[in-house]
Amino acid sequence: MKQASMQPAVTRLPTEARQAEIVAAALHLAQDSSPAAITTTDLANAVGLSQGALFKHFPSKEAVWLAAMAWVAEHLLRSLHLAAQQASSPLAALRNVFDAHVNFVVAYPGVPRVIFHELQQAVDSPLKQQVRGLMQGYRQLLLGLLESAVQRGDAAPDLDAPAAATLFVGIVQGLVMQSMLSGQISSMNTEAPRVFQLYLCGIRKTP
Repeated sequence: MKQASMQPAVTRLPTEARQAEIVAAALHLAQDSSPAAITTTDLANAVGLSQGALFKHFPSKEAVWLAAMAWVAEHLLRSLHLAAQQASSPLAALRNVFDAHVNFVVAYPGVPRVIFHELQQAVDSPLKQQVRGLMQGYRQLLLGLLESAVQRGDAAPDLDAPAAATLFVGIVQGLVMQSMLSGQISSMNTEAPRVFQLYLCGIRKTP
């Protein structure tokens, strides 16, 4: 009698579900490793597939990262816009957006590592273009809120909105870098409120 295989059966998931699982695994692995160092073998092992099976869902490792960044852009921008819409004023919306971004990074700490890694590359790859598109969408949201704050009289009438948008993103990136260096990503939640208050002091209309 033929003995039954002792290998665990691989659960067959629909293609979209399996792709989502691979993307989630890639972002999870990026928490502790540079995206360049993560191999297709690592990705396959993370989701319990062979390399051959992995390539049935994505033709290359680059395709995995493109899908991952598309997921990030969709979900991050959606959460930021939703946070802004739930506020009663432009300045409150800025605070909500700030908190939403921090919470997103705490929930998905591999995301900033992927973004920072790609922005450091000299080649203007499709992935880098995706990152740039994400940042442009983020910047447009901030510019709209800052200009609305000026129109309401909540922010200084001579506020340099483009510079204020750059500073906003830079503050979040600074918090991310600090937390990555300390190895305590959750520390962002502690530091963020104090840092944002300083930002508000710089853009508010003075009496």
